[in-house]
Amino acid sequence: MTWLITGGAGYIGAHVVRAMREAGERVVVLDDLSTGRPERLADGVELVRGSVSDRALLDRVLAGHAVSGVVHLAAKKQVGESVERPLHYYRENVTGLTVLLEAVVAAGVRSFLFSSSAAVYGVPAAELITEEEPCVPINPYGETKLAGEWLVRAAGRAHGLSTGCLRYFNVAGAAEPGLADLGVFNVIPMFFDRLTRGEGPRIFGADYPTPDGTGIRDYIHVADLADAHLAVARRLAERDEPGDLTVNIGRGEGVSVRELADLVAEVTGLSTKPVVEPRRPGDAAKAVASCDRISGELGWTARRGVRDMVESAWEGWRLHHPPTVAR
Repeated sequence: MTWLITGGAGYIGAHVVRAMREAGERVVVLDDLSTGRPERLADGVELVRGSVSDRALLDRVLAGHAVSGVVHLAAKKQVGESVERPLHYYRENVTGLTVLLEAVVAAGVRSFLFSSSAAVYGVPAAELITEEEPCVPINPYGETKLAGEWLVRAAGRAHGLSTGCLRYFNVAGAAEPGLADLGVFNVIPMFFDRLTRGEGPRIFGADYPTPDGTGIRDYIHVADLADAHLAVARRLAERDEPGDLTVNIGRGEGVSVRELADLVAEVTGLSTKPVVEPRRPGDAAKAVASCDRISGELGWTARRGVRDMVESAWEGWRLHHPPTVAR
């Protein structure tokens, strides 16, 4: 079968494309290149530049490539920006998804995999967050992801789609340097950016009820995340009857922000004392996934550790950002 991967030239999307092609799946990428980079895609991967809000383009791509499954990763994803521009986020993440699903249904596509987020949970109190945890998002980004899940499942029930929703926790690392995360919005690249400028990494809050006072998070290697997409996509394609599979994607292990900062300093050789700043509104003391459902359903578990994430991310960072501080 052929999979359309929206946002496939992005950081996560390019890893999903790589994993699916290496497994023998046929893929075509749709990306507006607002944050995606064509050079992330290997030779032979067709890239269609455009938006999921362009219905005419979607109709041509779905029919022209005989697409039978969609992996939808294209979205706006910065929490702070979503607070400042909620209308933009709802238009891009929810209205765009609506147009895409309309085209999918019209084209007779049977499998739809949606990139969701642990942001749907808000500030959970559970030690390990299961998929049954109440979803109470606290920012427009999380709201759009939860609304997207509702919409995907409703379309699946009404039109006979097999659907999957993947709730990512904190994604890091790179399968190869050229696919590294080039932004400075996630914590590890943020640490790199500060350290290579001779500044201490910022830690938001050191007075949480945790062993070292900093927040505890679950980190997942982007290559493991890509493998999870492949596993769920294949399960959707194999189903005789439509249904939904909503799963957490994490490691089920917590790492504190201070522990992460220490590991980054060790890997980079750039040891600068962290700068502790006040807590950010809405940050949970601890957010760690229960991954029992995807393990039980598909036998999938993460294989790479946090050190792998930091080392591979650092290799990619150095490729794209020559250091300004002597190691």
